[in-house]
Amino acid sequence: MQEISFRNDILPLKDKLFRLALRITFDRAEAEDIVQETLIRVWNKRDEWSTLGSIEAYCLTITRNLAIDRSEKKDSQTLELTPDIEQEPEASGPYENLANREQIEIIHKLVNSLPEKQRLIMQLRDIEGKSYKEIAIALHLTEEQVKVNLFRARQKIKQQYLDIEGYGL
Repeated sequence: MQEISFRNDILPLKDKLFRLALRITFDRAEAEDIVQETLIRVWNKRDEWSTLGSIEAYCLTITRNLAIDRSEKKDSQTLELTPDIEQEPEASGPYENLANREQIEIIHKLVNSLPEKQRLIMQLRDIEGKSYKEIAIALHLTEEQVKVNLFRARQKIKQQYLDIEGYGL
């Protein structure tokens, strides 16, 4: 097993950890605090780094748990994506820009309406680009559970989006 360096292996993960914490709490200051707390906890466990299978999965797990704990303390049940998180696709005119923004808004609302587990799995797989194995380790699930939850989340969003587009609901 290779030597793990805080500067080279853990510090570059801070952006991913921030995005995960922000996805759960939707509070920038809270997410920054969570990332800082995660990095402190990981540093304090530096003697155990060599025994870990994946330092990234370990960091993601700590971040996820801290974010959920803090969210529960605040009783924050409603989650909204902020405009500065989203990336708008290129459009050629004002109508296309408006249509794209509305589509993104609808999709964000649909994603936010998913159960927490499905929402987190979608975040880690579709946005962060994690493998099924990494997600399973981070969320303490089997790879099959990850695949099933991701499939169900995607299907639900697809069906609800088609209903909205088709019927204007």
